[in-house]
Amino acid sequence: MDKNPVLEPKLATPALILSSVATLTCVIYLVGSVTVYGQSAMFRVLAILATVILAAALGAIWFARARRLRSWTAAANEKRKRLSDLKRTRGTTTEVTVLSVDALEPTGSWITINWNRFDHIQRAWLEALNEPIWPGSVLLISPDPIQVFPGAPWPATYYIRASDCLAWAPG
Repeated sequence: MDKNPVLEPKLATPALILSSVATLTCVIYLVGSVTVYGQSAMFRVLAILATVILAAALGAIWFARARRLRSWTAAANEKRKRLSDLKRTRGTTTEVTVLSVDALEPTGSWITINWNRFDHIQRAWLEALNEPIWPGSVLLISPDPIQVFPGAPWPATYYIRASDCLAWAPG
């Protein structure tokens, strides 16, 4: 199963923060004890070695998470920029947010959308796209004037053709 690209990766979790603080406390204590008492005890040397290895592992985790967050942010900003550029250059467009993916089928998906401009929640059929769509995605679509037009009630189900879906970005 693919990870949801719409969700921002977490940099810090409570467990990572607590383990980092505990490791930092151990490092400070061990450096202080070595300074005061010298390296006489084998136990102290092994404790320092274990603490240094743990600190290196925690540093690698922090570095990997920061790199993942930085790359996700750059990709999300690029998608949002593309969405904004298409919004400016195309004719009539609107943004809808995918609230849930209710059913997946080979030819498309049943989804629940929120029309951002009108704050209207509606079921929709989305034709199969090249990329998977996740809850939280913002889709830029060309609305179908036959289905939605001023003065008419909202249709029970909105049909989104793949060709009408211009771009998507994280919400």
